[in-house]
Amino acid sequence: MVRMIPDEESSFVGRTAELRSIRGALAKHRLVTLTGPGGVGKTRIALRIAAEATAAVEEGVEKGLAWADLASLLNPELLAATVADCLGLSDHTPRMPADAVCAWLGARRVLLVLDSCEHLLDDCRALVADLLTACPNLRVLITSREPLRLPAETVVRIDPPASTAEALALFEDRAASAGHPIADAEERRLAAELCDGLERLPLALELAAAALRSTTLADLSLGPRAVVDLPPEMGRAAPLRHAALRTTIGWSHELCTPPERLLWARLSYLPGRFDGRTARAVACGGPLPPDDVEQGLRALRDKSVLTERDGTYRMLDCVREYGRMWLGELGETGRIAQRHAEHMLAETRGAHQEWFGPAQRRWYERLSFLHADIRLAADHLLRTDPVAVLEMIGYVTFFWVCSGYLYEARQYLERAMALVPETTPDDVLVQGLWSLGLTRTLQGEHAVARPVAIACRRRAARSGYDAEGLARSAYLDGVLHLLEGRPLAAQSIVEETWRTVGTPPPGATTATTALCRLVTVFALTATGRLVEARQEALALREICAASDEYWTRSYLDHQLALIALLEGRTEDAVGHARAVLSAKRHIGDAFGIAMALDVLAIALCDRGEDRAAAHAMGAGLRYWETVGHPQRGTPELASLRDDCEERLVRRMGRTGYDSAVDEAARRDAHALLTWAAHGGPLPEG
Repeated sequence: MVRMIPDEESSFVGRTAELRSIRGALAKHRLVTLTGPGGVGKTRIALRIAAEATAAVEEGVEKGLAWADLASLLNPELLAATVADCLGLSDHTPRMPADAVCAWLGARRVLLVLDSCEHLLDDCRALVADLLTACPNLRVLITSREPLRLPAETVVRIDPPASTAEALALFEDRAASAGHPIADAEERRLAAELCDGLERLPLALELAAAALRSTTLADLSLGPRAVVDLPPEMGRAAPLRHAALRTTIGWSHELCTPPERLLWARLSYLPGRFDGRTARAVACGGPLPPDDVEQGLRALRDKSVLTERDGTYRMLDCVREYGRMWLGELGETGRIAQRHAEHMLAETRGAHQEWFGPAQRRWYERLSFLHADIRLAADHLLRTDPVAVLEMIGYVTFFWVCSGYLYEARQYLERAMALVPETTPDDVLVQGLWSLGLTRTLQGEHAVARPVAIACRRRAARSGYDAEGLARSAYLDGVLHLLEGRPLAAQSIVEETWRTVGTPPPGATTATTALCRLVTVFALTATGRLVEARQEALALREICAASDEYWTRSYLDHQLALIALLEGRTEDAVGHARAVLSAKRHIGDAFGIAMALDVLAIALCDRGEDRAAAHAMGAGLRYWETVGHPQRGTPELASLRDDCEERLVRRMGRTGYDSAVDEAARRDAHALLTWAAHGGPLPEG
């Protein structure tokens, strides 16, 4: 397991002694915290340690590595959920995320890196203490300006490079990257003096090197400016305590034009990596027209205020702090927060409207990219406009379920539902109730989901029998009935809805009508009407394929695989199961992947490929574990799965079967999914 290790965006220079010290500390202690001032390079050093650990995982030396970037997390209530996400968990249970993390880690050997903890010290302290107690083989590496102050903690202080030579090597490397390599001995002398004047602080050196694009080394070497452009009242409260860092950030700020400074301040509100689309939506206005934003992004990148990768941008923590101080000084924090929230609402509305169609896959990718932004917008809107939160999270629930954010969706929906007034528009309430009912259903809490489903249907009926709302409520009701083993009731709900709003004409399929037809396919299969189920599934699948839609199509392929198994068409079952897994690779959905792997295992067993079947069964168990459930799905699958396991044990022997399943469960999840989707030789290693 290697999860979400950020790319190193520039070369790594020096730090040999620090790396040696950290390696030694991690070999002896389970909790190691790297402390030091902002800009000293804690994250870069942790990244280098993580890169070494990644290589060890790939060579089979270590068992797992996960990286959680906490810099963009401003809501401490979501800390454990963020850690669960970095571990690849997609928990579908009602338990707290910390409990899910502890249960999943168990006795696994994992190195967990929590980067930038200083703004969440109390919460990190409590979570790490619980994890270390419950997970005996877990090691944790922390980066923070302050230690957690836990009894088990070993602190490694990260200071600026001890020698001028090492600092100079870093400065020369960054100057060359900026297009101004150090040319001769005199420039090297000036650069060495500059490094010492900036206390050899790595971020200060990087910003100074970037300044060479617009000033000379001789000017930079004159020494710290007498005035760094922080007003006195800001200076007293400023968290940028390191003189060298304040100096170089101040230099960078002075080298910016007024529009660039304004852009810097406005972009500092954003929680993490962003693209030009979000930058324009948030930062445009007043003296900043769209063209100036585009030009300003390039200018801030050249000054190392921003880093750029693959068309997206990121602001380092210390630089963001400085920008946020100026944003507050300008009196724009509230206005930018509202503009950002409105942009996120517009983005999620677009995703909702285009869910069923060719843009679906792109929206899954985009909303995953915007995850931190949506959380930030929801936190802001809970204080100012809970109706907008209900609308926004309602729009992203289907996306977030596939992406592993089920707990977060439910928390935001429940909080918003408790705050919205009775005058909330019916369509927003129906969407919110539908989404809340869905999250509770998928967490296995059918009893608490049922009243929500009833309220959703009543609200949809109250709004004048709106076809969209009634179809949504019918889908929620139908899924509940299916999971509780009542397929006839599920089918009846859909048929009643069609009688109320009219059967949708051919060629007029929408997201909600497709979902209701999917319930019908499941119900027909469960009641043994296989020919009808197959015909309906194939007809709807053709519509989905023509629309380049993945989610509905993947569940139709799941049902077609199950129908083929029940009809004895093994080859078709294998093909449809693999089609499910191929589609899921584009949109996630650990729950659906687990169900499809079970069907694939049964089909491979029917085909006599015992070892491959056991491998698929082990892969399924791995995914079921990430969603926090024993094997689930609709009831008719359970007996087929049990029969498959009995046959494999009989043919392979208990030891042989268990060994094959355990071997698969230890494999990399991505490799398992690739093999399951395409077939071929079993993954090795």
